[in-house]
Amino acid sequence: MSTPGHDDPLSKERSHLAASRSALRAMREDVESLDITDVTANWVNAAVLEAQIEQRIKALADLSGTPLFFGRLDYLHAPGAEQAEGGEGERFYVGRRHVHDADGDPMVIDWRAPVSQPFYRASKKDPQDVSLRRRFGYTGGDLTAYEDEHLLDPAEAATTSRLLQQEIERPRVGPMRDIVATIQPEQDEIVRAGLAGSVCVQGGPGTGKTAVGLHRVAYLLYAHRERLARTGTLVIGPNRSFLHYIEQVLPALGELTVRQATVDDLVAHVEVRGTDEAATAVIKGDARMAEVLRRALYSHVTPPAEGVVVVRGSRRWRVPVYELEEIVRELLARDIRYGAAREALPQRIAHAVLVQMERAGEAPDDRVQNAVARNAAVKALVKSVWPQVDPAKLVLRLLTDADFLAEHAEGVLTGDEQKAVLWVKPARSVKSARWSPADAVLIDEATDLIERTHSLGHVVLDEAQDLSPMQYRAVGRRCTTGSATVLGDLAQGTTPWATRSWEEALGHLGKGEAVVEELTAGFRVPTDVIAYASRLLPHIAPGLTPVASIRENPGFFDIRTADAGPADVVAACRELLEREGSVGLIAADARVPELAAALAAAGIGHVGPGEETTHATRLTLVPASLAKGLEYDYVVLDEPQAVVDGEPDERTGLRRLYVALTRAVSGLVVTHTTGLPPQLA
Repeated sequence: MSTPGHDDPLSKERSHLAASRSALRAMREDVESLDITDVTANWVNAAVLEAQIEQRIKALADLSGTPLFFGRLDYLHAPGAEQAEGGEGERFYVGRRHVHDADGDPMVIDWRAPVSQPFYRASKKDPQDVSLRRRFGYTGGDLTAYEDEHLLDPAEAATTSRLLQQEIERPRVGPMRDIVATIQPEQDEIVRAGLAGSVCVQGGPGTGKTAVGLHRVAYLLYAHRERLARTGTLVIGPNRSFLHYIEQVLPALGELTVRQATVDDLVAHVEVRGTDEAATAVIKGDARMAEVLRRALYSHVTPPAEGVVVVRGSRRWRVPVYELEEIVRELLARDIRYGAAREALPQRIAHAVLVQMERAGEAPDDRVQNAVARNAAVKALVKSVWPQVDPAKLVLRLLTDADFLAEHAEGVLTGDEQKAVLWVKPARSVKSARWSPADAVLIDEATDLIERTHSLGHVVLDEAQDLSPMQYRAVGRRCTTGSATVLGDLAQGTTPWATRSWEEALGHLGKGEAVVEELTAGFRVPTDVIAYASRLLPHIAPGLTPVASIRENPGFFDIRTADAGPADVVAACRELLEREGSVGLIAADARVPELAAALAAAGIGHVGPGEETTHATRLTLVPASLAKGLEYDYVVLDEPQAVVDGEPDERTGLRRLYVALTRAVSGLVVTHTTGLPPQLA
């Protein structure tokens, strides 16, 4: 690794960095100076263009603390040129976004461009026509070091990049940052997978699966921008705290238009004010409920009791009951949405009338057909045969009317299961009902049975292992014509309905053809910490491969008996705050108020998950139920047995403990007054 010297090329690299920043500033100023006064036809076009320009200006922002480029590739030949022609090699600087000079020549190449791919994939065995790969080290926004790898030099042994290790282990304060400078070959393959196919990533703690998913979105927006601009992209996380933690990653990569949401956000058709017992939630989340809802919905379709007579002027046109029955049967057989079939029914009846008119020598056109479809007699028949159904009212009736539920759940749910989902106190109306999160998902299913849900171009689903089958269906509806990236870890499933296998989950999602990839190299969690946490794997996910940490630094790890209770926990936090980086105090939810009071009494400031840490306040007090997906440089884990006991069953409790144990990047202190769970022995 090289540092400044009197003849060191670092000064040249710094000059290129300064020139690149100047070029980026010029690019931004060019956009800011655009005058659109005479180029738009109306105010709507002007507003759209102004919004696009504003987005472009934001995307061209130069983040002072973020390196503009982090690597360099020296090609043996010009990319794309035939090696036999002896084309002169080219040099490319790889960074977060494209930057060009006044002549349009590239000064920094976007990391997503094909020419940048060898930065992540090239090796001694497969140099990909790269003679030199250079990595840069930064302190803040200042370029302070570089490191060269001569891929074609047989005398130079392959070694682990120290700059790469330092970047992985760099202390973190604040939200999640991108990993664009440290993407590994196996991660890069997933990131650059095509838009047409769906991918499922099984990854243990610290394998970078969340970062891979976010960088995949950024790559797809680069490679398929026009298509995804039309169809849209969505990142789904487990909770608001998690989304706040990751929200800066995509903007740092220049992508500002990706929507982020939770599953609860997607299905927010009603106000959720209630909760379910675990056993009830499991049944409501079972995929069998989709069939119950379908039966209940289509039970509203009734065969016509008599024919319909349409009066047009002095003529009367009669459609007999048998013909109406045939029309209804055909619509049911087509397997289209309930609402679409209801809209088609009056047109089908009108067509039958027009056939009679033509036989009688008339020449009706589309206007006549539409008029017949709006005829009062036709509308009355449609209302009686194929009535409108409100999805929330449908679900409310299923959950409050035992006879209605029994009729449509026969052969699908057992008697005990039907009793479990019925409300003890029936609600009077949709608005007064105390809907649970699982009820909202049922309403979303019913809504889709009536009217098709809008499909996006690509959806990223993170922490997927905690979704129920019905929640998977809700997400799948949002990408029926698009693709998905599913991210999760079966060992971290902490809901009673947690995913048992990815094959089953992908089936519920409607992406059974998705490729399942497994990441097993740990970049975040230190060796000693992940080894300790992996003692739980045989008890919570016996089929999974343990994460193998590639960290050279074993990390700081200690187990302490807290004889003084919260005072010892506070002391451990104070000790870790003397180190550089963020600190998380993770505890069973029930113990959080007591620990918060102890921290306040000791004068130690802290924030909650989802709140911004600062250099002055670097401690986050985290309920174990919200720890998933978060990471801190140092973690104090309070009372592991209490974390286990806080869940409805031991396996879920041990999985929650596994999550809590694996949030540390540089060090972990476990404090306990009672005994540790025997599975950790």
